[in-house]
Amino acid sequence: MSKGGCSVLTVDCVVLRLLRMPLVTPFVTSAQETAVRPFILVEVQAEGLSGFGECVAMADPYYTEETVETAWHILKTFAAPALVGRRLERPEETAAVLGRIRGNRMAKAALEAAVWDWFGKRRGISLRAMLGGGRERVPVGVSLGLYPRLDDLLRDVERHLAEGYRRIKVKIKPGWDTAVLAAIRRSFGDIPLSADANMAYPPSDAEAVKRLDEFGLLYIEEPLATENLREYARLQAQLETAICLDETVRCLADAEQALELGAGRVINVKAGRVGGLAEVLRIHALAQKAGVPLWCGGMLEAGVGRAMNLAVAALPGFVYPGDLSASSRYYDRDIVTPPAVLNADGTVDVPAGPGIGVEVDREAVERFTVRMERIISR
Repeated sequence: MSKGGCSVLTVDCVVLRLLRMPLVTPFVTSAQETAVRPFILVEVQAEGLSGFGECVAMADPYYTEETVETAWHILKTFAAPALVGRRLERPEETAAVLGRIRGNRMAKAALEAAVWDWFGKRRGISLRAMLGGGRERVPVGVSLGLYPRLDDLLRDVERHLAEGYRRIKVKIKPGWDTAVLAAIRRSFGDIPLSADANMAYPPSDAEAVKRLDEFGLLYIEEPLATENLREYARLQAQLETAICLDETVRCLADAEQALELGAGRVINVKAGRVGGLAEVLRIHALAQKAGVPLWCGGMLEAGVGRAMNLAVAALPGFVYPGDLSASSRYYDRDIVTPPAVLNADGTVDVPAGPGIGVEVDREAVERFTVRMERIISR
């Protein structure tokens, strides 16, 4: 439930920008390799104020069915026109306005995030406060992709531990799993460690996943190459290690079914994947009631999306360190000021300013923009 004084939003204009930002180093998972991150920056304009949201859809449909281009189409043709000229008294109303659009959660979440940011700026309160988060700093971990050489991975694990990150997560796939985790344990001992398969193991290869029990992981994230939660429940019943659900939880109903079936014991919550912040709050309430720990995952966000994620991670149900690394780990130049910075204690400050709490660097945005569209009332 959002908090703060009364304000009403009637959207004058929605601006869509397609940006392409090169990563410091390519990020490789079992599903894809990303060297340049394309994403849509959504700007909602009204009363001389702008609210911003970031669409986390990838260039290709290998993580989810949405892509940057499908999201652009949905935002330009359906979502933004549905919102322009519409009167909103609360940011939570955005989901109902966009409700006629089936699926396309990442596109809708970006527009909804811009509305939340606008309301926060209009009311002079932070997104963290609007959502109900209590922490001024949140613990963060680092997510490491697939590497061509194990020695290179071990070098980066050592470096990130020295920087202060509170959890190491490594991407795995068949053939790049047990030897990798064993080497990390030999080299670094009982550090907080997790593994993310990005749905790389067929259900018929459950034995390979069960072998990961020996490494004392915090959780194994999305091991199975299926969206069938019953398969996850069967595997979880055979594992000592908690399964963390990510791609298979796309909304509150998925989370409810997963918990009823016992398909996992941890949930990675991403606002873009579940359709927006209002849905995040519903999943958070369910998890709090069920006693299920949450954490906030990342999608190689730039500064707008990262600031929103930090506000989400400040909620009390987000227990494990999130994939919310310092901006400089991914981008030489971010599109907001100040960028996210890792503190010496392995935390990142949650922006405290109005809305998402950071200022958009218009010069940087222009530098990385390759396409722009304005949607106004007709």
